[in-house]
Amino acid sequence: MNVTDPIADMLTRIRNAGTANKETVSMPSSKVLVEIARVLEEEGYITSYDVEDTVPQKTLTITLKYGPKRSRVIRGLRRISKPGLRIYSSVDDLPRVLGGLGTAIVSTSKGMMCDRDARKAGVGGEVIAYVW
Repeated sequence: MNVTDPIADMLTRIRNAGTANKETVSMPSSKVLVEIARVLEEEGYITSYDVEDTVPQKTLTITLKYGPKRSRVIRGLRRISKPGLRIYSSVDDLPRVLGGLGTAIVSTSKGMMCDRDARKAGVGGEVIAYVW
């Protein structure tokens, strides 16, 4: 199946799996999706991710993280920069999600990183998504 926006598809799969209290969620893999999964793991929103070599395309499997009493760690995911409307921010204008309680995933010239790391590195870029 050909997907127009694989990042939005990834975020929707994670959102739906979290709502259904699933342990893992699988999707077709790409370098960008693996980098987003890496940022989500570094920020503590998911337990782990794994890339499996399957035919015809590699598969990205994400293990979701839950709190006590199966409460979801990822409360919300929102795609910001879309194929029809790209959103870029300078280092001074990087958004703070929920006053710093959430995370903005930013694609910079130094790679994919969270908004906090982008501010430390002094780089701006394309705001991919918000996670809280």
